[in-house]
Amino acid sequence: MRERRLIAIVVLCCAVIAVVLLFPQLSSAQNGGFGQKGGDPDTPPPPYNPYPPGILPSDLNSEIARVLREVDFIESEALAQLRALPPPTLTNQPPLLAHTGQRLNVLVGKALNFDRNISPFKDRACGFCHMPYAGFSGPIPSVNLTMIAYPGSYQFRAGKRTAQRYTYSPSFPVLNYNQTQQAFFGGNFWDSRATGYLLGSPDANQAQGPPVDTQEHALPDTACVAFRLQSAVYKSFFIELWGDDIDTIKFPHNTEEICETPGGASVFGTDTMPIKLSSSDRAIANHAYDHWAQSLDQYEASPDVSAFSSKFDAFLHSPTANPLSTDEMAGYNLFRGKANCNSCHLDGRSTAPTPPPPQGSAPNSTDTGAAASTAPLFTCFGSANLGLPLNPRDAIYYQNTPDFFGFTANPFGFAFRDLGLGTFLRSGPGSWASPNDDWTQFAPLNDGRMQTSTARNVAMVPPQCPTTEAPGPYFQKEFFHNGYIKSLKQLVHFYNTRDAFPFPTITSGHCPAGHHGKGGLLANGRGEEQ
Repeated sequence: MRERRLIAIVVLCCAVIAVVLLFPQLSSAQNGGFGQKGGDPDTPPPPYNPYPPGILPSDLNSEIARVLREVDFIESEALAQLRALPPPTLTNQPPLLAHTGQRLNVLVGKALNFDRNISPFKDRACGFCHMPYAGFSGPIPSVNLTMIAYPGSYQFRAGKRTAQRYTYSPSFPVLNYNQTQQAFFGGNFWDSRATGYLLGSPDANQAQGPPVDTQEHALPDTACVAFRLQSAVYKSFFIELWGDDIDTIKFPHNTEEICETPGGASVFGTDTMPIKLSSSDRAIANHAYDHWAQSLDQYEASPDVSAFSSKFDAFLHSPTANPLSTDEMAGYNLFRGKANCNSCHLDGRSTAPTPPPPQGSAPNSTDTGAAASTAPLFTCFGSANLGLPLNPRDAIYYQNTPDFFGFTANPFGFAFRDLGLGTFLRSGPGSWASPNDDWTQFAPLNDGRMQTSTARNVAMVPPQCPTTEAPGPYFQKEFFHNGYIKSLKQLVHFYNTRDAFPFPTITSGHCPAGHHGKGGLLANGRGEEQ
């Protein structure tokens, strides 16, 4: 009997040893993450691919590599600009970084924005999903066409929404409920969950989301940012701006292993602060995270990102010296007239005085009044439910099985519904907790509402691809929160037809064959414009 037990124990031990030897990555991940002692930090985990054919584009790996090269180039540009900047002078009461302090903050924000070390596998930066040539939105045409949301640090976890442009986003106010209008205004993100209630800036609040979003940078703890800042190439400039207290944080010996494991991993359970710090060190790490966000906000608020340099801005400054072309003026007249775009995307123009009808009736009148705003933001800062259909290509619907780390992003599968602002107001799944219980009562009235983004840079594409429309050369973009619309022409057609042929008679803004939509566009049997 004892001999049989001994043999069984030996066999069991051999099996365990074999598993450890054959699957070292699995052992490493379950005990703290890739890159820990005994693991290989250069060996990524096997990709997560629960998707059917057609969701992940065939060129995804090469396109990821391309964008990462572009990210590295812009980061090196930021570092060169920082090194060439004369240092500011600390003076005044209250203390002030005189002379070059503002530019220092902007350039630190730029370096932060393009630092891909702020992710478990050091392969994602904020700029990865927000590149300048795409209006600081999604830079991979094939992703814009297929999976909608961009793959995060752990391939191929992906979010549920398009990469929202963050040009001009620093101008959005802190989210609040307007009792008179009975509507919410402000905040950042499509669902306005970045309220800005603590930092006073929704844009800075928004910057704090992606680094610890399980589908994006995927760091498991905000303190990982302070930890990575301790070894960042731009650390001296961050310290010059915000002080050297980040160097006083005493991080546990396993911090690197924790930060190399993506958020949501089963090893963490429900612990959102797996790095065990003293209360004083946690406070310093939190302050560093706030400063990270504030510098990013200043970069996005600067003319480097939000430039107010369009032809329309020049037209506002001097309509005579900078007139719009005939086509541009026709489009503008539609925008502020029959199309009614500027009821939500406010253009800052006067509507009087104009001649009386018929000469002066919109959209044929000429606005001869002074501009109400010389820096219009083309948004009302509110939210709206536009009636967009579900997009079955959205990657989030297929992430209903555990990945390598035991994490399931969307256990609901295709039963999931993105209710936007309504979900946030009730602190629902996939959003953040609301900081104001008084808002919960308004959740049902705000289901499906998404933020009215600025229309600025909506059509911005690389110079070698001067349009969003096929045939090319064109740059494939995606519009609205779920990327259902792929071009501005489709966008206009959707608005023209969504109410003329409502669900279930016709879906997706497509007209039946031979029928005109509200705006007079004729569609063929495939629901496409002729």
